[in-house]
Amino acid sequence: MSILAPGAWRRIVVLVTLIALAGWLGGCAKDLPSQHFRLLTFGTYIDLELIGVDRQTAEAARDQLQKDFDLMHQTWHAWEPGPVGRVNRFINEGKTMAAPPSVIPLIKTSQVLAEKSDYLFDPAIGQLIKLWGFHTSDLRPHEPPDKETIDFWVEQNPSIRDIQIEGFHLSSSNSAVKLDFGAIGKGYGVDQAISRLQEMGIKSAIVNAGGDLRAIGSRAGNPWRIAVTNPDGGGVFALIPVTGNEAVFTSGDYQRNFAWEGKWYHHILDPRTGYPAEGTASVTVMHPDATTADAAATALFIAGPDDWHRIAKQMGIKYVLLIDSEGAVHMNPAMQKRVELQKPPKKLVISPPL
Repeated sequence: MSILAPGAWRRIVVLVTLIALAGWLGGCAKDLPSQHFRLLTFGTYIDLELIGVDRQTAEAARDQLQKDFDLMHQTWHAWEPGPVGRVNRFINEGKTMAAPPSVIPLIKTSQVLAEKSDYLFDPAIGQLIKLWGFHTSDLRPHEPPDKETIDFWVEQNPSIRDIQIEGFHLSSSNSAVKLDFGAIGKGYGVDQAISRLQEMGIKSAIVNAGGDLRAIGSRAGNPWRIAVTNPDGGGVFALIPVTGNEAVFTSGDYQRNFAWEGKWYHHILDPRTGYPAEGTASVTVMHPDATTADAAATALFIAGPDDWHRIAKQMGIKYVLLIDSEGAVHMNPAMQKRVELQKPPKKLVISPPL
């Protein structure tokens, strides 16, 4: 749910070009119609491509998804008036409330994934996100917060596990909790979109939210070829063929950041320190559902090159590509068999199997 960073524009252009190229090379031979639309929500563009669907059905799907995404944005946005904002206000005031039904599933899903990640993924650190200025769509260079204030919020130890839901009643044992679903909302929304398409009888499609996506079926019998951008935010680092039902999500330090006095600060905060996570440039995760892939990409980025394998196993992730801050490439054997690197890496580290 963050605004689109400049580097992500290049990734979208590359990704859409590759999808179109795949269709030209293989899809035309089977003469299946391809319908492409672009939606705007979550502060980013959603590219939707449908295969084997007539124009009328495709336009109906587009219109329905736009309505769905608009509702999700209004419901889950932490910094605008809406259900999540009301939840955060009641938590801050130490009150019990009747939880909005639209928010409960996202909280419960987040609690499960946060626990599996050892709470490296934790959407309850909204106060830290705000402190760093990453809550705004108008991110500009500014002085980072002082260490004393960061330490204060870390000591409060806000966590999604502090939220209790009994029936439709919600409360928190920690008033420092402030929900921000930026590290999972996009994935959850993509999953909802795919489910909607499947309900409409659409079997082959891709929903691409600013470079993070889930694909079902195939591109007219050919795999979808997904581009992974270079950690500097430009160009293609790797290609990954995808067929069947898989999501591909990437977290990178280039996606949302600012500079101050010659130093860059990115938006992926380590809940343990309150500072941007160190040691990782980007992480790409593949998983059958986008919600898990979204949360895992954040968790593995924070875990870093020394601990990503353990966290990936706990979260049930089978395919990981991590580029550390020194340019070394880390991946598990299953990902090594799938990924097509576009140039030899500076250093390649293959982990034990997941």
